[in-house]
Amino acid sequence: MSMAAFRIEFAEYLALSAILVLIYTYAGYPLLAALWARLAPRPILGRDGFEPTVSICLSVYNGAAHLRDKLRNLQSLDYRASKLQFLVYSDGSTDATEDLLAEFGKSDSRMQFLSSPARLGKPTALNRLLQIATGEVLLLCDVRQRMGPGALKALLRPLSDPSIGCVSGTLVLTGETGPSLYWRYERLIRASEGRIGAMVGVSGCVYAVRRADMSELPHDILLDDMFVPLRMALTTRKRIVLAESAEAHDTAYDDDREFSRKVRTLAGNYQLIAKMPQLLIPGMNPVWFQMVSHKLLRLACPWALAFVFLTSLWLMTQHNPPTPSGFWTWRALFFAQCLFYGLALFGSNAKRPGNLARTFVVLNAAAVVGLFRFVRGSQAITW
Repeated sequence: MSMAAFRIEFAEYLALSAILVLIYTYAGYPLLAALWARLAPRPILGRDGFEPTVSICLSVYNGAAHLRDKLRNLQSLDYRASKLQFLVYSDGSTDATEDLLAEFGKSDSRMQFLSSPARLGKPTALNRLLQIATGEVLLLCDVRQRMGPGALKALLRPLSDPSIGCVSGTLVLTGETGPSLYWRYERLIRASEGRIGAMVGVSGCVYAVRRADMSELPHDILLDDMFVPLRMALTTRKRIVLAESAEAHDTAYDDDREFSRKVRTLAGNYQLIAKMPQLLIPGMNPVWFQMVSHKLLRLACPWALAFVFLTSLWLMTQHNPPTPSGFWTWRALFFAQCLFYGLALFGSNAKRPGNLARTFVVLNAAAVVGLFRFVRGSQAITW
């Protein structure tokens, strides 16, 4: 074999490997998780009538536009009023947030409010709230999303099973933007992982943990909704599950606004590995397979996409390909990629296919930016 033929064959091998990584990450693993959940679900031995005391923890920065509706929403949860404690932390808010908190505090003695003159970030806010939380269970939520009346009971029922450590609710996004369509796909994966008790993250706007299992967060952690359940899985081996009927509703952002959130999330994935390297060790991490398949391989996908694009371009320009069929295969693949990225460029002007293509490209671009921000330490803790 000539050196030129060897280079072509080796490039084809690497490109096919990258393609297999992409196929497994975005299609193979979701199908495998769904099959696993159907064939071998892990039952939750929850029981009705489980009514622990609950501390609802809400951290807010300049949330005046949503705060009144959110507090009324929390007050309307279908749960015994005497068992609820409402804790709200204003993280350096400069709008009318603290005035609204004072107003609600006068009418509901269950509400306690803390504030900081400086904006310190969500981990500090949650740590401050943990210090005054008296409930047996913590419900952690965000200011924008509205929860269904039965959401709290749905979250608590799995926690009556002592093998369950963390219960996620379901975030439901309205709208037909690319991010909302992507989130429906993501929800299917999370639902499958939840049925086998092996989620690797929860919805930060609606999740519950026992107070006894919740310890102080590092002040610089970017993703409490992954750090909390993963630390629990590592230290207690308890399961992370999904309460599908515990819904929180929100409106989907467009790709431009979603980009900064995804950069933060993906920078946070790198940070989690740096802070908890045992996540990479199969014997120590009970959700190692899900972690690698669902989260870590997605960090490799932008580089796989770039490699496939450049390699297929190079292979189709070779004058002496090993086989004519191979030449036309790489040529077709290259132009298919050009078509896909063209759809992404047109975005919503190309309707649903354009929305999906644009969101896919934005998410992979966010993984690259997230890596550079993590390496440089430039990703802000505040949100």
